[in-house]
Amino acid sequence: MNVNRITDIFFDLDHTLWDFEKNSALTFELIFRKLCCKVELEDFLVYYNPINQRCWKLYRENKISEKELRIQRLIQTFNSMNVQIKEKKLKEISNLYIENLPKFPYLFDGANDLLNHLKKKYRLHVITNGFHKVQNFKIKNSGLEPYFNFIFTAEKVGFKKPNPKIFETAMKTAGSTPCSSLMIGDSFEADIKGALKLGMQALHFNSHNEPEHKSCTIRYSLKDIKQIFE
Repeated sequence: MNVNRITDIFFDLDHTLWDFEKNSALTFELIFRKLCCKVELEDFLVYYNPINQRCWKLYRENKISEKELRIQRLIQTFNSMNVQIKEKKLKEISNLYIENLPKFPYLFDGANDLLNHLKKKYRLHVITNGFHKVQNFKIKNSGLEPYFNFIFTAEKVGFKKPNPKIFETAMKTAGSTPCSSLMIGDSFEADIKGALKLGMQALHFNSHNEPEHKSCTIRYSLKDIKQIFE
């Protein structure tokens, strides 16, 4: 990675800056309490988190729709737990989840320090596969909005990472080139491979222990990422 050539840094949002697991757990805790669901939150999350990641992979590959993603991750989780939930209640949980998830503002440790440091020298942007309205609410509610020049969502651009077109659109809008652009994200498949394929620089924030690789620099905390730029 050639730091001296970088002018623009593109961040993923969930699992990179915004602490998805923590905010998601708090959201389900609120929902289960509100609906009096007799489900142990910790047991639920053991199944839900990996199922959610698999469903997002299918969504990223255009194998399921947004509507299917939202409901299938719940159906599969409750089925795995051998818990029977009526369809009406499943839809209610799904709707409450989307409504309340972006209200929780927790970021990964070191997120604000990193962004404050980088903002002094680089133009910062977001490229996310998340739903447009939800992601923008997350960014505003967590105090991230002032850091970024542009926010690119797959829903608005029309292509999901790792499709080259979302990266091309982002760079064209930002006025950067591949060699002067750095992508920082948690997903090797979506963020890193997608960026490298276009000739962008990439930095893998391996927040959930994906397999090791030699495709680009890997770091395991935002504090360690900040040190690269000091």
